Amino acid sequence: MASGTPLPLKILTEQFAKLPGIGMKTAGRLAYHVMRMDPAEAESFAEAITNVHDSIHECKVCMSFTDKDICGICSDLNRDASTICVVEYPKDIQSFEATNEYHGTYHVLHGLMSPMDGVGADDLRITELLSRVTVGDNAISEVIMATSPTVEGEATAIYIAKLLKPFGVKVTRLALGIPVGASLEYTDSVTLFRALQNRNEL
Repeated sequence: MASGTPLPLKILTEQFAKLPGIGMKTAGRLAYHVMRMDPAEAESFAEAITNVHDSIHECKVCMSFTDKDICGICSDLNRDASTICVVEYPKDIQSFEATNEYHGTYHVLHGLMSPMDGVGADDLRITELLSRVTVGDNAISEVIMATSPTVEGEATAIYIAKLLKPFGVKVTRLALGIPVGASLEYTDSVTLFRALQNRNEL
């Protein structure tokens, strides 16, 4: 039975559905919204997508995304270059910057070690991190592992910590525990255990 959806519109819907968190219904609405755009607006939309791929690349220092050789954070002389916060993806940097409390630099791994998914240490930007610690002009005093509190995140953090240990660099992990406003009644045992481990003196 023939579909009532024109092939180009169907293809556009399928492309939108490839985006994270976008189901087929939402993808369909987005595709029809694009169809309602005037030609100039649709062309600008398509050009913006193309420009991202043409002009954005990895920062030579931290491996985050930038349109310059070195990103704005790495080139900021007011940042504490002796501290590196290791994150999974470039978008994670925005979460830390929003706190206005962290003034060090970053390093983006572009993923986590996950043997089940065929992602090993060589697929991440770990070599570049080691180079920053051992070869960089600035002496690195601390590396903060800010990977997710998942099996993959923990394994990646531990792996990198072992690699850094011979260089005498202090390696820390983000404190994990009970979020503000949460009830103990609904807190799982793993989270509660980590909260006990990371307890602070009052």
